[in-house]
Amino acid sequence: MTARPPSPVPDLDWPAERAGELGRAAVALWEEWLKALPLLPVARRDSVEDVRTAVALPIPDEPLGKAELLAHLRTVVLERSMYPGHPGFMGYVSGAGTIPGAAADLLAAAINQNVGGWRLAPAATEIEQALIAWFARQFGLPESAGGLIVSGGAIANFTALKVARDAKAGFPIAEKGAAAGPRLVLYGSMEVHHVVDRAADMLGLGREAVRRIPVDEGLRMIPAELSRAIERDLAAGEKPIAVVASAGTVGTGAVDPLGEIADLCARHGLWFHVDGAYGGPAVLAPDLAPLFAGIERADSIAFDPHKWLYTPHSGGCVLYRDREIAEAAYTLQPDYIYEDKELSGRGFDSLNVGPQFSRSFAAFKVWLSLLAHGRAAYARRISHDAALARYMGERVAERAELELMAPVGLSICCFRYVPPDLPAGTGREDYLDRLNERIMTEIQLDGRVFCSNAVIHERFALRACIVNFRTEAADCERLLDVAAELGARLHRELSSPKENSRP
Repeated sequence: MTARPPSPVPDLDWPAERAGELGRAAVALWEEWLKALPLLPVARRDSVEDVRTAVALPIPDEPLGKAELLAHLRTVVLERSMYPGHPGFMGYVSGAGTIPGAAADLLAAAINQNVGGWRLAPAATEIEQALIAWFARQFGLPESAGGLIVSGGAIANFTALKVARDAKAGFPIAEKGAAAGPRLVLYGSMEVHHVVDRAADMLGLGREAVRRIPVDEGLRMIPAELSRAIERDLAAGEKPIAVVASAGTVGTGAVDPLGEIADLCARHGLWFHVDGAYGGPAVLAPDLAPLFAGIERADSIAFDPHKWLYTPHSGGCVLYRDREIAEAAYTLQPDYIYEDKELSGRGFDSLNVGPQFSRSFAAFKVWLSLLAHGRAAYARRISHDAALARYMGERVAERAELELMAPVGLSICCFRYVPPDLPAGTGREDYLDRLNERIMTEIQLDGRVFCSNAVIHERFALRACIVNFRTEAADCERLLDVAAELGARLHRELSSPKENSRP
């Protein structure tokens, strides 16, 4: 009896015309949103229940109609989101999202390349490798450099530190595990991002393996303290393997003394890793690039295009000084992906320089943004962001009710509201912490502008971080005005007898 083929099931295979219809509706909504953006609130006071009820639709057995789908899109885009691309957004280090990047994401999703292997993504792989080579040149790395695009700074740092661990452990740690050798330790400043602690945990070293080095008045790592910490660990029989230097801390934008740290790493044979997740792209700006002297000596660099290159989420980048060392840390040869490269003529498989086998074509939005805007436009805008932060710092200094909390670093300005009538004495600093905590929350709920916070020398500060190509001086002024307005109101409330009677 001849076997009968199953009948076709075309339900998911939309014809091109239907796909284009949905795509055109989405682009029209995008255009509408762009026009409305300056008038929309940065964020809203919506409760969890408000948002959940509005957007968490039950999944139907049968498809929603076109009108229902588009109504849902409008609710998500125009009514129940917050907007890092709003000119008033100066909060967490999240870029505005470039226009070319959004178009690239649509096309990347459409062709659906898996950039883990060349055979699955020939154009995507070659574009990513060209992008990596260009980035490596901007940081001054040699021709031997390599790397890949990952999801963000946490994974970029983890990916690099895995290579550092394997390269510097002194025993086959990947095969035998951390217990097979001496205790491995690494170093970062008191201001280094907590993703380093998470990386130490995931690498099997434990969070206590991260040595936190004191910082100077500019919140930069002190090389002499780093040297002493290394010597102490060596004397105690520990095995130092890596130093993580910050090229723009997330709190204040401080840049560690990279050249001096590179010298110490060379002296002790340590891996020199630079976390430039936020600040790294500032090497493109001629006035800021000198701050990063020494970064060209790094063994690895992590930075996020979705931060200060403004591209849509998500897209981090890890660069290695020597791609072959990374390949030694990551290369596996599963049977099911066998290929004879000489016969196929295919290129490099990037699954061999990072932990992921499957990856999306995230490089495309970065690549297309750079092609569409050009290097010079990026340099001008990054420099302008830093100039805006300096301007904001100057305006804070001119206002009696505001106080600058740290030197302006890169494009970050940290300040706090101080009521003019607040007396000196015991409890003053604790009250200012409490007041400014409330101010930050109210600013984020208010909707006109948006900032975040930093804790500086154990004190709470309002933090404006400008990585937004739509932000200008008027938006910076508005943030200070709103902070002063809300600060005065909250101070009256907190100072009232009713408020003070609460436990």
